[in-house]
Amino acid sequence: MTTRLRQRWLLAVLVAGQFMANVDIAIVNVATPSIHRDLHASGGALEFVVSGYVLAFAMLIITGARLGRIAGYRRVYLAGLAGFTLASLACSLAPGTGALIGARIAQGACAAVMVPQVLTGIQVSFDGRARARALSVLVMTMSGSAVIGQALGGPLIAADAFGTGWRSIFWVNVPVGIVALAGAAVLLPRESREKARLDLPGVGLLTVAMALLVTPLAFGREQGWPAWTWACLGASVVAFAGFTAFERRLTARGGDPVINLRLLARPVVAWELTANFARTSTYFAMLFVLAQYLQQGLGRSATYSGLVLVSWVAAFGIAAPVTRRLPARAAPFGGVLGSLILAAAFAAVSAAPAPGPFLLVALGAGGFGLGMAYSSLLGRLTAAVPPDEAADLSGLVNTSAQVAAVAGVAVYGTVYFALAARPAYAFAAVTATLAASGFAGAACSLPSARRRAAEVSAVRGEERVPAQAR
Repeated sequence: MTTRLRQRWLLAVLVAGQFMANVDIAIVNVATPSIHRDLHASGGALEFVVSGYVLAFAMLIITGARLGRIAGYRRVYLAGLAGFTLASLACSLAPGTGALIGARIAQGACAAVMVPQVLTGIQVSFDGRARARALSVLVMTMSGSAVIGQALGGPLIAADAFGTGWRSIFWVNVPVGIVALAGAAVLLPRESREKARLDLPGVGLLTVAMALLVTPLAFGREQGWPAWTWACLGASVVAFAGFTAFERRLTARGGDPVINLRLLARPVVAWELTANFARTSTYFAMLFVLAQYLQQGLGRSATYSGLVLVSWVAAFGIAAPVTRRLPARAAPFGGVLGSLILAAAFAAVSAAPAPGPFLLVALGAGGFGLGMAYSSLLGRLTAAVPPDEAADLSGLVNTSAQVAAVAGVAVYGTVYFALAARPAYAFAAVTATLAASGFAGAACSLPSARRRAAEVSAVRGEERVPAQAR
């Protein structure tokens, strides 16, 4: 097998894990009515079936990234992928609601172990143009998988293959997981272990802080934001402050913190993660609100609401290779330009929210803008952070994305349902707010873009001086 072909297969087995994890966030939403009928699950239990996965995923991503740094991303990826496949099998065989909720939480925990290794593997296994191409594939996978989950769930359940019904959405993970495991075991390079220990007190503090933040965001909207949700959100601020103080003391003593806080002190990382949070929250909010608007507001089918997003996914995929080919002077501003395109697309949808060709075109523009911004983000951060800090970077990027997803659905979903008596007006109001978030993403990306542009200009100036001397 040639080196190039081996790298292609290596990338395929890495993004397979990302694909499976993302699909299982979205696909269960389509299956909840069938699960309710089959298992007689209550509304609260169905919330846990959906949100239990997201909670475990979001709370444990940074810990999963740290485990990859200590034990090697190959070992941890294989363990996470194997666990995810077994948990999917357990979901498909669940005899009751409690077993299904437990298996979904196990799925989320295994996804948190598996997913950070994907970006780490790309950063340490690829460089130069090969890394740029690999990141483009990862970007397309992350966007497409969420929409595919929504569009695939309905036909799978309707097919009712061998009488499996909703269980088929979990069965499909098993053969895919087995094939990916076999490929990963052969293709992923073996590594030496780091002489470091897992910071268990830090893991505990971080898990508590994330639980206090994500739990009310996941359940608050459905329950009308009772007092306990606000208490948890307030307590999360205290918990994160305590975690930060503990990690800083541990670092000062020469210990191994669960996350390298010095990464967040780098302006490029802080600004880009903030921009990514603003943009990612709009994407997941749009997935949720658009489905509510089309299905409940206008009476369209779940399949229709999934297919409407095809233009978004296709444009998102096109954006990655286009971003790679931007001129040297324009490339640093890819995140800013992408955010502005995203904001303009949401503004256009807000002005004309009716289903039709215009909506498809506007959603395509939004997908292109988000794809350009995200490709620029990954390229900028992986270039700015050395490979030995790849695990910490992966943990931060993935955690911010998961928290943004939950927060986006919670906040913008609340706004939509508050105005849902007039569906078109509610959808227009939410997309106008999403446009503002896109503009905020552009503003946050601008400092990093200016710094990168200055660096590129300085390098070009140094290259011209020797040429003139000759």
